[in-house]
Amino acid sequence: MQRREFIAGIGGAAAWPMVVRAQRSAVRVIGYLSSASLEPSRDIVAALHRGLADTGYFEGRDVAVEYRWADNHNDRLPTFALELVRRPVAAIIAPGSTPAAFAAKAVTSTIPIVFFAAADPVAIGLVASLARPGGNVTGISNLGARLIAKRLEILHELVPTANSIAVLVNPDNAPVTEAVLSEGQTAARALGVNVLILNARRGNEIEGAFETLVRQGASAILVGADSLFNTHVEQLVALAAKYSIPASFETRDFTAAGGLMSYGPDMVALSRELGIYTGRILNGEQPADLPVHQHPKLEIVFNRRTAKELGIEVPTPILLQATEVIE
Repeated sequence: MQRREFIAGIGGAAAWPMVVRAQRSAVRVIGYLSSASLEPSRDIVAALHRGLADTGYFEGRDVAVEYRWADNHNDRLPTFALELVRRPVAAIIAPGSTPAAFAAKAVTSTIPIVFFAAADPVAIGLVASLARPGGNVTGISNLGARLIAKRLEILHELVPTANSIAVLVNPDNAPVTEAVLSEGQTAARALGVNVLILNARRGNEIEGAFETLVRQGASAILVGADSLFNTHVEQLVALAAKYSIPASFETRDFTAAGGLMSYGPDMVALSRELGIYTGRILNGEQPADLPVHQHPKLEIVFNRRTAKELGIEVPTPILLQATEVIE
């Protein structure tokens, strides 16, 4: 071998590990497709990054996240999903938005999709089964729609004279809305109360829903699980106070803001789990074989001051079930 060929060979051998190191350190791009808005989602986004870090992926060093916020306009989701696929991204996270998960699923059968769904993901057709999802979709579910019966039961115990309880839903989130109404109607019949269904697709429709509640004479309201309502925490709590209506919400944010009670998942803990699941997929696990995780952490939170303002004495057996009582 001639001298310059030998030197070139050494140069090539020395360069090869550098290329491998560069490939390993390349930043992976993740898509984040949400029905919600950025501002009320900052805590859960921070939790997502903690979950990614738990699996070795740090923002700016190992991953970059491309965010698409629909600002509660679900008709924007298909376009946003297609943008992420064309980017392309290594995975798509659909946090707390069943429409976002379906929008992503409609445009790719190869890019992994990690969702959080309140409705049963098997029943609504997101996955084939919880144990073996199949395809490119997996994620986390707390079967939140099934919590409606428990929420109605607690609300009825707080307002035992209620003959009619309103349920506020977003009809644009059809899978969750259908599950909520089905569970709600069954639970209401067992309790002997009527259900008044209220619809809101946008924030400017929420106050009108409360006005309908007052006209129809409902004694309490249960606010369904939806990113629209999570974006309008202050408005919903203020309207419940304005009309002196006992209200049940899904997450602690509402109760901390002055709502009467909440019963549902710890969204910050859940978002961290989404980050961990995404990291596991980036590390090579296949969505088809990664079971849909049943998020176990549920919170029951009461606001005692709000209860007093409404003239409600929370029964001791219910208080004993509480994760937290806000004074």
